Amino acid sequence: MHHIHHGATGTSGTSFLLTVLLALVALLYLRGWLRLRADSSDRLAPWRAVSFFVGLLFGWAPLATSVAVLDEQLLTAHMIQHLLLMTFAPPLIWLGEPVKAFWHGLPQGNKRAIAALLHHPPVARLGTALVQPAFCLLAASAVLVVWHIPSVFAFGMESPWHSIEQASFAMAGLLFWWPVVQPWPSASLPGLKIILYLFVATLPCDILSGFLVFCDRVVYAGYSAVSQPLGFSALTDQQCAGALMWTCVTVVYLVAAAVVTMRMLSPDGSRSDEMELLESDSTQRTPRVVEAF
Repeated sequence: MHHIHHGATGTSGTSFLLTVLLALVALLYLRGWLRLRADSSDRLAPWRAVSFFVGLLFGWAPLATSVAVLDEQLLTAHMIQHLLLMTFAPPLIWLGEPVKAFWHGLPQGNKRAIAALLHHPPVARLGTALVQPAFCLLAASAVLVVWHIPSVFAFGMESPWHSIEQASFAMAGLLFWWPVVQPWPSASLPGLKIILYLFVATLPCDILSGFLVFCDRVVYAGYSAVSQPLGFSALTDQQCAGALMWTCVTVVYLVAAAVVTMRMLSPDGSRSDEMELLESDSTQRTPRVVEAF
């Protein structure tokens, strides 16, 4: 029987490196945010900085706290990791407008070098492709489904693949939420398309979570071979994990759709959406991130 184990030493070392890395990211963001605050023409509101730092905290917590250890014993803890990395942290990070803050926090020489790289044709084409809504949705769905295939799941719980799995969830989450939050320098996407995007995204989550909730056997056998710290059976733990995923994803996506709808119903929002839908063809509405630099 396959046992779940990815090593305490490896976990502690990864946690330390992650903490140092995120601390450096936070300092770079703060530097850029303060510079923007000094520029009265292009400030970032304080709530955006709070959102960014809370997002970083949500990204750090499942990988550097007790949740990172409990995921070896509880599928529910493992699901909390995935939800924080993919559903909660990314939108909060994007709401903080990190690209704008980082850009203003860089030394001038570094800006020129990065701008030159981003305008290099292959890099520009890659950047444009990566932020296409269809690709973002497909990437996020693929990461979610593939890592929850039982054989892949068991493989992913082994070190060092566990860190790769977690990183893929974080990256997929950032990609997925880019078209929804539309941080600088993304192009505007019509609200109706965002709502449809969110609806389609719920389908793989609903199918997976429903399967975990209603399945009458333990899907991930490794959890049957370890002690349950809360006294749950492995099957109860699996049902709790599925219900948690089902509830959290549904609520978060509904909130996001409600915010988009409110913007559409506002006078400025409805007029903006009409212009987007009546404008030129889709190739002209393609987000081109590099143009902002």
